[in-house]
Amino acid sequence: MTIVRTRIAPSPTGEPHVGTAYIALFNFCFARQHGGQFILRIEDTDQQRSTPESEQKILEALRWAGLNWDEGPDVGGPHAPYRQSERGAIYLEYAHKLVHEGHAFHCFCKAERLEALRQQQQARGENPGYDGHCLQLSQAEVSERLASGESSVIRMKVPREGVCCFDDLLRGRIEIPWSQVDMQVLLKADGLPTYHLANVVDDHLMQISHVIRGEEWINSAPKHQLLYHYLGWQMPTLCHMPLLRNPDKSKLSKRKNPTSILHYQRMGYLPEALLNYLGRMGWSMPDEREKFSLQDMIEAFDLSRVSLGGPIFALDKLDWLNALWIREMNPQDFMQALIRWRFQPAYIEQVLAQVQGRLQRLSDIVDWGGFFFRGQLSLQAEQFVHKKLSSTQVRSILQCLLWACEQSMLWDHERVQFLCQTLAQRMEIKLRDFMAPLFLAISGASSSTPVMEAMAILGQDMVRARLRHALDLLGRPSREEEQAWAHWVADLD
Repeated sequence: MTIVRTRIAPSPTGEPHVGTAYIALFNFCFARQHGGQFILRIEDTDQQRSTPESEQKILEALRWAGLNWDEGPDVGGPHAPYRQSERGAIYLEYAHKLVHEGHAFHCFCKAERLEALRQQQQARGENPGYDGHCLQLSQAEVSERLASGESSVIRMKVPREGVCCFDDLLRGRIEIPWSQVDMQVLLKADGLPTYHLANVVDDHLMQISHVIRGEEWINSAPKHQLLYHYLGWQMPTLCHMPLLRNPDKSKLSKRKNPTSILHYQRMGYLPEALLNYLGRMGWSMPDEREKFSLQDMIEAFDLSRVSLGGPIFALDKLDWLNALWIREMNPQDFMQALIRWRFQPAYIEQVLAQVQGRLQRLSDIVDWGGFFFRGQLSLQAEQFVHKKLSSTQVRSILQCLLWACEQSMLWDHERVQFLCQTLAQRMEIKLRDFMAPLFLAISGASSSTPVMEAMAILGQDMVRARLRHALDLLGRPSREEEQAWAHWVADLD
């Protein structure tokens, strides 16, 4: 009997995405329902974008949600290490094994040639892909170029004829012509693996039995199947979940919706309600009830009840569920939920340090510190009228800072100060005037505690949400405005 082992493998390259919690939830429930294990693996081979801070946020967010793992980078396990950046020698071994056995090859093509090839293929209406140029090199030439220190990548060989067939638990038999499958890079010139090699090697060595992931990975399945075949391994059972969608049916993205799990935590959503809502995304309980706990979902879980229609992530339904969970809590649990949310001593101390010098009476704390505990603010467009700034300048300030927030990997007072000062200088706006619309967007008032400190305390995801809310009120930029403003945000890191 197969022991069920599932995994979630997020990349620590930003805020923990609610889509990660969605996929983690279904992996968690499937494993628990079958008495198996749920593993957390950190895919941090993107050395430029991966950060320890982002990894910590992922752990914090998934643990807050109640999706605890049996093995992972912080708890260990028999298949450690669980960070891909610590498994480089393993991937190198298998990459060279594939080359030695004739299933992969060294590619010396420069970026300029590959870009020219891509443009030619697009001009002919073809799918972009590698043309097999370096497959023509002799072994002697390859050895000579490697010995001379010439840079190369390792690519996998892919058949050019026939059809790849594989089974999916939700979608049945899937067929993809091999002609549509690129000769994927497996090992980059810096010696680090791409997702595809690392994913296959890790899933096999960590004995993953079922890979439950988003449908965007369907087109990668032939590459993975081929690698399993080349390495003589059995491929795990595949299941590709439907993607979460915005109300306009586009893929859920932070440009149109708050996507950070920590945003929902800070907005005051209960983890039970968020998991309940994500569980309803394309799945339903046998009795069709809408409110159910994680344990309820585990006990009734059946992947055959997943609908392939793209689930719509709509906040009004989440609000309704969250309200239901709050109303049905007993007073003691409600009090503990408030303490876990924003009434922790560490957070309260940060807020008090900002407001104490402004109070005449203790009751004034509501006026000065209330915005630290609000979700969205009640704002009017007229509040943003400024005697020195045009309405276009106000909108450009809010939009450029929002773009900067979306790009920034770090978030503290120094980072916020750098972003504001740099943008003000680039936009040729005095810092005092630059900050005026930010006071309104962040605190809801034209004067408040120091707004840069407030942004650091509120957190990056909440700042993004409030900037987005202000822009929705004043009007998002047109395509022409986006193009005209984008250079102000370039190379802020």
